[in-house]
Amino acid sequence: MKNIPGIEAILRDPAGAVIGLDFDGTLSPIVPDPAKAVIHPEAPEVLADLGAHVLAVVVVTGRPAATALELGPGLADVEGLVVLGHYGFERWEDGRVSAPPPPPGVPRAEAELQLLLGTLDLPGVVIEDKGRAVAVHTRRSPDPEGALAVLREPLAKLAAKHDLVIEPGRMVLELRPPGMDKGHALSLFLAEKAARSVMFVGDDLGDLAAFDAVRASGLPGVTVCSGSAEVTALAERADIVVDGPQGVVALLRELGSAFSRS
Repeated sequence: MKNIPGIEAILRDPAGAVIGLDFDGTLSPIVPDPAKAVIHPEAPEVLADLGAHVLAVVVVTGRPAATALELGPGLADVEGLVVLGHYGFERWEDGRVSAPPPPPGVPRAEAELQLLLGTLDLPGVVIEDKGRAVAVHTRRSPDPEGALAVLREPLAKLAAKHDLVIEPGRMVLELRPPGMDKGHALSLFLAEKAARSVMFVGDDLGDLAAFDAVRASGLPGVTVCSGSAEVTALAERADIVVDGPQGVVALLRELGSAFSRS
């Protein structure tokens, strides 16, 4: 790990480092029911240890910030933690959430989405109301990939009709407002904190923008993929690949131990 320049910079100057992490598939395992995607039990303690050494720990997720905290018991107790929900449209910090008003296109699209799915023979496909976005999950379908293929074109048309964009993920298509992604959110956060180095850990296609932001920041940086058989695009772009949330926790623990030793 120490032979990676970004890691070496973080170890030399932890007080200038921002540690950014996705939630689903990174801090929590991917499960058939997204409402049950509970954080790895050791993650809050590991993040609290990191938070005592680094400039900031930030969770950047497509979920509402409150949902990430609900599924991550103990996260709210991590000193200095910031949660950027809805890809950065929403911010939780010091127990408070700030966000602009919800976009009107989302509830309108969701209402039409219910009717659309009623016309398609796609058993096991479920809708997740995320407040500022709406997601369609196919993981519980008998043919998850086939269901995704059937849904791509009609969901793209529905998103365009309501001035939304499609965010693809692991057996999910999400309709959300344009103008923000994890890369833009991370870039703004790095500038705000005057970071001197950065690590970002993710697992899905939506995290590619954050990987790009690490590269574009001009800071010593490291990208980490929480690996899976479902998504390979991140592993191909990552400096480090670990085995799912368990591997993420192990890597972060190793980093925290290195800080303590120094």
